[in-house]
Amino acid sequence: MPHTLTQSPSTTVEARILELLLPYHRTTGPAVPDPAAHAEQLRRIRHFTDRGAPVVLTLPGFPCKSPNPEKVLGHLPDEGERLSLAFLDGLCARIAETYEPGARIVICSDGHIFGDVIGVPDDHIDAYGDELRAMVERGGHTRLSTFDLRHVHGDLPYDTKRELVTRAYAPTTEELRAQVRTDEETARLYRGITRFLVEDTAEFDGTRSQLQRHCRQRAYEVIARSRAWGALVAAHHPDAVRLSIHPQPAGAPKFGIRLLEADDAWATPWHTTVLLGAGPAPRLLRRADAERLGRLVHKDGRPSHYLAA
Repeated sequence: MPHTLTQSPSTTVEARILELLLPYHRTTGPAVPDPAAHAEQLRRIRHFTDRGAPVVLTLPGFPCKSPNPEKVLGHLPDEGERLSLAFLDGLCARIAETYEPGARIVICSDGHIFGDVIGVPDDHIDAYGDELRAMVERGGHTRLSTFDLRHVHGDLPYDTKRELVTRAYAPTTEELRAQVRTDEETARLYRGITRFLVEDTAEFDGTRSQLQRHCRQRAYEVIARSRAWGALVAAHHPDAVRLSIHPQPAGAPKFGIRLLEADDAWATPWHTTVLLGAGPAPRLLRRADAERLGRLVHKDGRPSHYLAA
């Protein structure tokens, strides 16, 4: 018999679960706090609650650290990832307080799928993923699990795996160009990815305009690979509630989620570093900016975050 929530019967089970996610909605427009405006998420949550099963959510992200040392402290996870994992596990715990079967989140690390395009070597991505899993275990985050390209296509080389996944699921560059011209959400994503690529490029021998042209071309490849990864994740978890670290409008198939506070709606822990003590909540900032505002703190012998002066 399906489990039900113990709160007021005036709203549905799935709506009350979604209400726990809505304060963290990372959106491209005004926040829409009404669960009814998020029909796709309600439908997917209902798939689990109708059976009294734990709600499964998938989150592509946590790929690797930016290769630009002006933005991050190194190539391994740090305080930003620690805080984000604790937030996600805590979110699942809050769902369990109102819906007994609870929820779990599968973190679908997408670094390998486009690492060659963004200039991050596979061994750095492996090390990032290994430390991320160790953080999950050390933190006792039993509601979280991880999934990456190492779980797909056996022991084949990463280049071969990337080719197989891309060939199976990725849109063509021509299709993406057409979408950028006609769909504002795709255009916004394209501009955001292009900006990230420009900022993440630590060394480039050409002019600024040449770098921007180069990154605009690479942005199509990053988006194509990301779409392919999302489709592969959907194939492995067809019923899951689909989360995204990118801003998403209300009513979109994916629910954009904010992990930590940041002035930039596109900021993530893997493109920034954490500044603590500058307000009630941790802030995500470029390393160069955090360095001006605080002192560096080490954890486990590695740079971790900054503490406001």
